[in-house]
Amino acid sequence: MAIYDTLGATYGRTRQPDPRIATQVHAALGDARTVINVGAGTGSYEPEQTVLAVEPSQIMIAQRPGRSAPAVCAVAERLPLRDNAADAVMALLTVHHWTDLAAGIAELRRVARRRIVILTWDQEIFREKFWLVREYLPQAAAFDDTRAVPIDRLATLLGGARQEPVHVPHDCTDGFGAAYWRRPHAYLDPQVRAGISMFAQTGQDVLAPGLAALTDDLATGHWHRRQADLLALDTIDVGYRLLVADV
Repeated sequence: MAIYDTLGATYGRTRQPDPRIATQVHAALGDARTVINVGAGTGSYEPEQTVLAVEPSQIMIAQRPGRSAPAVCAVAERLPLRDNAADAVMALLTVHHWTDLAAGIAELRRVARRRIVILTWDQEIFREKFWLVREYLPQAAAFDDTRAVPIDRLATLLGGARQEPVHVPHDCTDGFGAAYWRRPHAYLDPQVRAGISMFAQTGQDVLAPGLAALTDDLATGHWHRRQADLLALDTIDVGYRLLVADV
């Protein structure tokens, strides 16, 4: 996770929580009165009942808003918390970064009294449905193949979990991987890509040919003709999933 000491330097500029996704995350937490956020980053989607954030990057912690919950620098695999420390634990777009998934999930189960909420994605759906990685940047998809966590494995480690699709709004304010699915020009912005780990970690040289092709297709109108159906949609399902497990 030390990689976020580099990737996370401008994270707060492009990764602002989207209120519609926040509503879904908070609903999944149910009536939990105390919440711990693991892999908390800059604090996106933390409800007001958050009592502690756990984040391994000091760079990310430094970007947390002043009124955020207190944060501790630690990793998911070794949470500095007692058993049953909070009603609920959430971990959003973070499990793919963990060095030991099983250990991290075991720690979430140890710390949560009642519920665990995880936001992740189904890589098979993402590869197939997201035009950017399918048609222009397959190298980024190949990189994600090496780290994406299969949904079934995650559910098994949780001891069972229900899945909720997270539809991405066309004007999503949180600049994660597929956030700009209807705003293709955004992916040509280096700052936008810097806030998306699959692009930042794949590397500019590897992505350059695909980005050049996208630039040309946008200039000629080819992208808009080929993706005309997308332009009529308000939201899209490209595989993002909430897993909700009661413990």
